[in-house]
Amino acid sequence: MTAVAAAPPKTTVSALSVENVSHAYGARVALDEVSFEVAPTSFTVLLGLNGAGKSTLFSVITHLYVSRSGAVRIFGRDVARESGAALSLLGVVFQQRTLDPDLSVAQNLAYHGALHGIGRRESRARQAIQLARVGLADRAGDKVRFLSGGQMRRVEIARALLHRPRMLLLDEPTAGLDIKARAGILEVVRGLVAAEGIGVLWATHLVDEIREDDHVVVLHKGHVLADGASRSIVRSAGAGSIGEAFTSLTGGGREGGEW
Repeated sequence: MTAVAAAPPKTTVSALSVENVSHAYGARVALDEVSFEVAPTSFTVLLGLNGAGKSTLFSVITHLYVSRSGAVRIFGRDVARESGAALSLLGVVFQQRTLDPDLSVAQNLAYHGALHGIGRRESRARQAIQLARVGLADRAGDKVRFLSGGQMRRVEIARALLHRPRMLLLDEPTAGLDIKARAGILEVVRGLVAAEGIGVLWATHLVDEIREDDHVVVLHKGHVLADGASRSIVRSAGAGSIGEAFTSLTGGGREGGEW
């Protein structure tokens, strides 16, 4: 069963455009003709079970993997043909922690700034702005190993924003966090959309992170099963909630709010 709901209003140039992307590991197909768009200044949820293909898709978008077919564009820039220009517009928070625990918060951010060619003085100024934005202005000198899981995620968000991207990818950013920490991370990222006009692709398997007006892309076993506003997907599936709609679309079951 496939639900096709009303997509977000079309803009001149999408923040992210994924067009007929396929990827395989040998004979196993991980992504099969995946297509969707993320509008600028929007919060889009990539919803799927573990193993749905979310992380593989992120690896294709960030050009860590080369897709078998299709194209990925970031604000019109083709990731395969103009990788430098395209990826300069992109900030990424991967599922696995990527901070150096033996360095301070500031040192982790400074290293990222250097990779993007940001001078030391400018880097320090940007660090202060982004750490304040994620509520960690007073932790710049602390070693990362002394932070909580939620604080580490906030540092990774600050780092991803340091080079001033226009599009932000987050792969299961709240995995392993408690309810309070999860809510805090969501508040920070949703605030970026509202205040900075950043386009966001938020990958998760947790339906309670979705609002009725969010754009949702349901990915299941490498296929897009639904693409549109959450409320529209619910209505098209004849369901009472996005969780029920997901179950209807995938034939899956719910265990404690996770899928």
